Amino acid sequence: MGNLQTSHPAEIDEELKSDPRWQLLARILVTEPFQKSHRLPALLCYLAEHSIRGHLEALTEQRIGTAVFGKRPGYSPTEDSSVRVHVRQLRLRLHEYFAREGRDDPMVVDVPKGSYELVFESARARPALHIASPDPERVPAPVEIQPAASRAWLWPALFCVAIIAAAVCATGWVRAVRAHQNAQVPWPLSAVVQSGKQTRIVVSDGGSMLRLLADKEFSLDQYLSPGFFGSMTPSRMDNNLSRLVTYISDSQITSFADTLVASTFMKLAGPASKDLLVCTARDLNRREIDEGNFVFVGGPTSNPWVSLFADKLNFEVVEDGVGGKMYFRNRKPLPGEQPAYEGLRYTGSGGEDYATISLLPGSSGQGNVLILQGLREEGTEALAILLADENNRTELQRALQIQNDAREPIYFEALIRARTVAGAPVSFKIVATRLISP
Repeated sequence: MGNLQTSHPAEIDEELKSDPRWQLLARILVTEPFQKSHRLPALLCYLAEHSIRGHLEALTEQRIGTAVFGKRPGYSPTEDSSVRVHVRQLRLRLHEYFAREGRDDPMVVDVPKGSYELVFESARARPALHIASPDPERVPAPVEIQPAASRAWLWPALFCVAIIAAAVCATGWVRAVRAHQNAQVPWPLSAVVQSGKQTRIVVSDGGSMLRLLADKEFSLDQYLSPGFFGSMTPSRMDNNLSRLVTYISDSQITSFADTLVASTFMKLAGPASKDLLVCTARDLNRREIDEGNFVFVGGPTSNPWVSLFADKLNFEVVEDGVGGKMYFRNRKPLPGEQPAYEGLRYTGSGGEDYATISLLPGSSGQGNVLILQGLREEGTEALAILLADENNRTELQRALQIQNDAREPIYFEALIRARTVAGAPVSFKIVATRLISP
């Protein structure tokens, strides 16, 4: 059995290691759902150590955020929900464990809602179903019973009605279940949303807007470094600006367009939506990207993860200086195509914006990646509208000459032009397409 690691390994004594509760957590952490996660094992270890030791003062949202997630001391949990989001995920993973691998464990552990203290109890102590006694004030008035001779026909009739009703209900239920189970995820979502396989929808990180204050460009490696937000902070700020920078650094902010994309996926995924996990770019780590399916929303300035796949794409997002005009560079223009496609100068204005939707194999060859890049929010929002409508998806298939019944994913890239009015897309057109060799 492996040893659990916490934020203070030196403080783990033999008494704690021999505690049955600690040993239960060791068994849980070696299961596949926890092995694939970076944050949840650290969170579980922290909660376990302080729950078992009785250090309840360490189990506040702010203390957890600072110790486990590297938040700056004094950050505002009201404005940053990352601890609550991960605790909900932890609670679900624990429930899954005891429903599967740990169903025969003599002890169970849970994180009750509204608390961060782990609760351990015997599996036999799980509360039984409580059946309430009838309220005497609600007992219906007695019904007058007719003589047996006058109601001899009643029981056979009621029996037949009951049989027919049961048959109708059973037939309707079976049809509903089959329709629910057989509901297919539409193309191209079907390449990245598969029942039983987790898909992460990674939305853009509004915190990257700090680059406008620092007037700095950044790479994915810089973005993933612990001191990234500090490096984007001006050395001298007045109190108002300092509060704004702190808010942006500590909060998980994304755009309306990204939220619309995520909700569109949830709706179209149907029963498979249970396997979708939405997170911001800052919540992903390098190890997690090697397995599973991913949907990346946003361009490299707001979602740096897309830079991992830039060399596989023909249309490259270019920013003319920090905060400058943005356009797609057409690396290999075909006849009739332009060398560059410039979008809106600012979000919220009217005119034309551009976006690309691309399907690629994952970086390690396991799983697929769907990338939705808009130069501005309007372009990203247009992609959500495209995916939400069956006719629009069919039009994209025709442009790519892709058959819906293809057995293997066909990787592609498509450039979309969106016409906008007052910051909202009103129409779009497929401008150019490419098929991508895996």
